[in-house]
Parts: sequence; structure tokens; C-alpha cells
Amino acid sequence: MNKLSQEEWEASIQRIGIVAGCIIFRDGKYLMVQERQEKVYGLWNVPAGYVDNGEEAETAAIREALEESGYEVVLEGLIGLYHDTTFEPLKHVYEARVVGGDLRIQEDEILDAKWLTFTEIKNLNKDKKLRARWIFDAICRAEEKRT
Repeated sequence: MNKLSQEEWEASIQRIGIVAGCIIFRDGKYLMVQERQEKVYGLWNVPAGYVDNGEEAETAAIREALEESGYEVVLEGLIGLYHDTTFEPLKHVYEARVVGGDLRIQEDEILDAKWLTFTEIKNLNKDKKLRARWIFDAICRAEEKRT
């Protein structure tokens, strides 16, 4: 296994970035968005995106939910922090509740948005149609709270 030098590690930390997203549950279903970006085209995600310079992760999660789905949300707690590899962003994932707005996707970034049952999401995961494994883990944690 190749180890990074201290200099390489410090450089990687500076460019990693932070992502914030929401697990939004309503009427027995979770809100999922389908990615438009070329490298993840057609894969499903939760509303999420990069935290802007100087922005708090919580604020970014609320902003991304509104931008990607059209829903205004309030956060109800932290589901978890995810960091798979040195070169991946640190993800802050929150549980959120819809308090306003209507479903309206951000067409330059999102293909579609749907409310899906946990079983439907399990099938997406099994078929490798989720953007990353942390998404399913975060939804499983949210689902465990409900049962």
C-alpha cells in the first residue's frame, strides 16, 4: 500500500472540500434526486452539495435541499459524517423535514427527483444505482430511527 508523504497529505486535505446533504422523509418515503453530472449521470443521491467558503455545513444542507428539490427544510439532527478516502470530500449528512415549497428540480444538475420507499432504495443500492455507498448507509441510519 502506498503511503502519502506529509506534503502530499496536507495538499490533499486542502482540496478535499466539504459536502452537506439531507435525508428528507415524508409520508413513508425518502426524497431522492437523480444526478445529471457526466461522471455520475443517472445515479441517485440525496439532495447534497459543496459547502461554500465561509458557510456552515448546516446552512449548506438547507440551501442544497432548496436548490436541488424546491423544498424548504429544517434540520432535525446529524445522521453522520462520511469520509471514504483521502481524496473524497467529507460529507455531513442531516435528517431534515419539509416545511415549505414544492417539488422543483435544479435542471442544470438534476435529471429527476422522486419520493421512494426504503425498499425501492434498497433495490437501487442492490442494482448499484446510488451515487455512493454512504448514501445507503445514511438512509439505513434514518430508517433505524423510525423502526
